[in-house]
This record gives sequence, structure tokens and C-alpha cells, in this order.
Amino acid sequence: MEREDLPNLRALGFEDDELMALGLWEVVTGSPADLAEMYVRRSKKKDTLSSLREQVRRMCWHASQEGKRIRHVWFEQKSASKAYVRREEFENATAAIADAGLSKTLYVFKTSRLSRRGMGQVGLLLDKFEERQARIYVVAENIDSTRSRMVLAILSEQARDQASDISEFTKNGINGNKADGRWTGGVTPFGLYSPKGSGKLAHQPTEYPVARRIAEYLLDRKTPNWITEKLNSEGIPTRHGKKWSGPGIISLAHSVAWAGLVVKREKMLDQHGNDTGKYHRGGSPLLDKKGNPISCGQGVVTFAEHVKINAILAERAQPGTSIGDRTRGKREIVALLSGTLLCGLCNGPMANGGVNYRCYARQTEGPSSCKGVSTERTRVDSAVEIMWLNHVLRLAPDSPTIQAIARDWLSYQDPERDARKAHVNAALESAVGREMKLEKEFFVLGRMDEDKYDRLREQVAAQIAELKAEAAELSEEADLTPLMDPESLAALWQGAGIGGQRALLKAAAKGITLLPSKFRGDRTPILDRLIPEWRDDRGNQAEDAAWDRWEARRTQAAV
Repeated sequence: MEREDLPNLRALGFEDDELMALGLWEVVTGSPADLAEMYVRRSKKKDTLSSLREQVRRMCWHASQEGKRIRHVWFEQKSASKAYVRREEFENATAAIADAGLSKTLYVFKTSRLSRRGMGQVGLLLDKFEERQARIYVVAENIDSTRSRMVLAILSEQARDQASDISEFTKNGINGNKADGRWTGGVTPFGLYSPKGSGKLAHQPTEYPVARRIAEYLLDRKTPNWITEKLNSEGIPTRHGKKWSGPGIISLAHSVAWAGLVVKREKMLDQHGNDTGKYHRGGSPLLDKKGNPISCGQGVVTFAEHVKINAILAERAQPGTSIGDRTRGKREIVALLSGTLLCGLCNGPMANGGVNYRCYARQTEGPSSCKGVSTERTRVDSAVEIMWLNHVLRLAPDSPTIQAIARDWLSYQDPERDARKAHVNAALESAVGREMKLEKEFFVLGRMDEDKYDRLREQVAAQIAELKAEAAELSEEADLTPLMDPESLAALWQGAGIGGQRALLKAAAKGITLLPSKFRGDRTPILDRLIPEWRDDRGNQAEDAAWDRWEARRTQAAV
């Protein structure tokens, strides 16, 4: 049997012989007290792998000195300083200890590799580990969380300050480069590239002729879909070797950088004013002191052509429709099968096309991509409703699928619950951070008298207790009993509306494929052309076990 983390270890550049020597070759089992998780992270892809390999070697050596065996090495490339960035591998590493109880130790190389979000996040993690009698060990700084909790918290706060400084310096550097007319990095528009060390945009030799053709087609008032079909029929791929699409052409036309200009874009903020890591669509040219656009090199189009192309596209906008109207806000859901129905020719998604469902590839990339399947929307919706009801009524009441449908329905009914849970967790992290800062002021720095410390400590402790209670309440699974009956779910479908029916359908089906008609005027019943892929399987052991339990209870009740 092969270790689950073996592909990651090989990707880090380890040879099999060295993995054997480090004890990372065989699958490790045993008592959780003798096992450990290892977390390795790098912020950027350009960071050297040799440094990461040395970190792994040093952590393995320390684990061997403590008599621990590494159960799993968790590796990811993520920044730890931004609150909106979710580190899945870090969550998996901590869950293996705090939730699954597979091991009792988490090794990290430095505190900054653990977290750059400060005392709050680290404090909550330590609380969870203490409940499991587990620990975190920072190898480079020789910190054991069971003996040096305060030191670990202080170092995590220092790592947070460093991240803030790095972010500020980076932001100032980017703003300065923009003002000087330099390309600040990122993906360049099709047809352009930035020669290494130049800081400017230049024509990409192989892409520019095609990009200029696209610009001339747009200036000649050709539609994006016409351009898409023209390029795809000639076998001209995108930069990444894929087919062109209408939305892709529109996005290129709106790009300010395509005109060789510095882009000014606003960041999207959450309700508290925190950075979400996303930008608002579009953007405008950055202007100098005289009000002129700042150039950052060559463009595929001139600024005048950029303005003209956008004016042509704006002329085609139809208020109240999906064609160029960005003022409509969130649209009401009208199609039951968007995201679920698949084309029987290309196996790609089918999209709502008004009164019909149409192959999305055919719609956006043209007939050279897929001949496309199309059918009347109401006809298919009615057929799928019958399929879903028949399928659900055949399920055992305590089957995994029924449970999944019930959970998804409750989540759909109460979407604010997850948002509230995230808000409470953020507030809890902040409160724990304040508590640890108080301890630092009193115990480490001695800048606070005992009476003031006790008073503030009591207030913060009360806040933490209240937030922990609310977080625990929000984490509890709702009572699914009222929904654990196929007939109840079938009745629920009738009054759920399109949005609710979509949630119920997606909980039960991975996808539904619509086979193409055999010929024009084919009268094959639509149910015979729909091939569903249900999330459960009649040959599934869990489903069969659920039926056995149901039959046993029914027999006992009859007796």
C-alpha cells in the first residue's frame, strides 16, 4: 500500500531512497501518541524547493529524536496572511488531530509557516489541541505549545506584523510602478507579453497577429460569437490551447491593458471593510496629473480603438436582458436544470436559452466545437420532476441520500446560518487575540497592574465564553427527523419553488445527460433520452444497509 502523501513528497523533489531513510516511504500506523502530522507551506511558486526539502529533513530528524513517526506530510502553496484565503491542507492537518484523533503532534518549521494572522487564530487552535491533549511543535524556534504557549502566541503576533509590513511595502511598490508606467505583473492580455526585466508590455510574436484580427473584426462590428466561430473553425486556439468563446472575446475587448494602458481597478471589500482578495469587473485607465491615460508599453489596439470597440458593444446592450446589461443586479432563478443538465454529444453543461436548454459549448464556442443538443425547457423540467419523485420514493427513509437531501434543504432554507457562523468565528478569534495580548501586557511586559488585568480579563473571558457557546450552537446539526421520509420530501418538492427544487435536485443527482434526437422530428419520449447519474446506487452497500435497517424496523413494528 502506498502513502497518500507520496505524490506530494515526490513533487517536492525527494528520491525514493531518501524517503525510505527519512521514514516517509511506508504507510504509518500505531497509537496516536506515537504519530505526528507535518505541515509544509510556501507562499509563492517561485520559492525554491530545496529550502522546503531541508525543512522536511529537519522536522523528520526532530520527530525521530522524540520517537515520533510522521503519519502524513501536508503541503500547500498558499499565503497565510490574508484572512479570506482558505488553507485546505492546513485544515486537513489540524482536523487529523483535533477531529479524527489520528495523531497527537503537529510539526511546523517556523511560527510564520503556522500562521501570520496573529494570536487569535493560534490561540483558538491551541485550545482545540489542548482538549485533545495534543500539541504543536515549532522546530526552528524549538517551541512546544504545551510548555511555551505564550511564547508561541507572541511570535505569531510578530509574524502578523511582518505580514502587514510586507503588504504595505508591496502596495507602495505597485502604486509607484503604475505611476511610472510599468507593468506590475500578472496575466497579460492575449497578444501581449512583458519581456523579462523590461516592466513594459510588448507584442507577443505568435499571438499578436491573431489578436489584431480580433480587434479588426470588432471594429468592423462583427459579433463576439461570429468571431468565436471564425477562429474555432480555423483551428486557432487560445493561449492555453482551448477553444475561443464569446464571453472570452468580450472580456478581451473590455481589457484596458489590451490597449497598452495601466489599469485602475477597485478592490472588493466585505461588510466590515476587509479585503476579499477580489476586484470589481472592468476597470478604467489610470490617469496622470494632466488627465491623460498612462501607457505601460505597446497595445493590440490604440486607446481610441479601445473606446470605439466598447461603444460598439454597448450599442448592442439590451436593458433587462443578459445581453450587456450589468445594472440588473441578481437575477431571479427560472431554470430548474442549469448546472445539472449535460449535453449528450460533448458531455458539457447545458444552459438556459430562454424557452430552451442549449449546449453551452455550442452557444459560446460555435458549431465547430459541438453540434449541440437543444430541447424545450418546460418539457425537460416536467420529465425530471417525475424522475426525481420516483427516485426519492424508492429510497429507504434513513438512506445516505435522504440525509444529504435533508441537510441541503435546511442549508438552503437558512443561508444566513453559515454567514453568522463565519462572523462568530471571526469575532471569537479576535476576542482570543485580545485575551492573549492582555496576558502579554501583564505577565511578559509588566505594563499593567493586577486589578486592571483582572477586570479586563474577566470581561474578555465572558465574551469568549458567550461566543464559544454560540459557535457550538451554530455547529450543531439541525434535526433532520421531519425530513427523513421520502413522502415528506416529495410533498416538499411541490411547494419549494424553482430555487428550492434546484437544491433538492442537486442533492440527489450528480448530473443528467440529455441524449440527442435520432433525427429531425424524432418522437422518442423525453424520459428515454434522459440518463441520470444519481448520487446513490442500488448496488451501494450503504444504501442496501439502510434498506435492511428499515425492513427490520418495519417487521418489528408489525409483530
